[in-house]
Amino acid sequence: MEGQKEQTRQKEHVRLEFESNSRNEEFARVVAAVFMSRLDPTLEETQDVKTAVSEAVTNAIIHGYGKEGGEIFLDMTADPAEKTLTVCVTDTGAGIQDVKKAMEPLYTTDTTGERSGMGFSFMEAFMDEVTVESEPGKGTAVTMKKHIGR
Repeated sequence: MEGQKEQTRQKEHVRLEFESNSRNEEFARVVAAVFMSRLDPTLEETQDVKTAVSEAVTNAIIHGYGKEGGEIFLDMTADPAEKTLTVCVTDTGAGIQDVKKAMEPLYTTDTTGERSGMGFSFMEAFMDEVTVESEPGKGTAVTMKKHIGR
């Protein structure tokens, strides 16, 4: 009976909006970890999600808005029946001209040499699915899925 209850629970969703400030990157990581705890993840799964969220938020801050700033949206859905976490990090900043090129390892638009161009590679390594939708001048949405308890 308990197992049936667990499988029939509905998806849970949370949406946050916060400033594109580097201090909020840690906030997003912690919120993601707490939200996904309802799926009973392992420590490794939690660390994977925290790293991927950190990379996506950092990309929005640095590449989406730069010094201008703006709002970042963090949408998360937990599906207890499927044991799946979906995280979407969205900005309304600069957007990406060539998403395929931007997702290549070591590709970066940073001319200072401070950025390695590994953000999307880390997201893909730590999550089960990563999709990026972007339009120059309108922003970017990075959607990531993680199956918990494989």
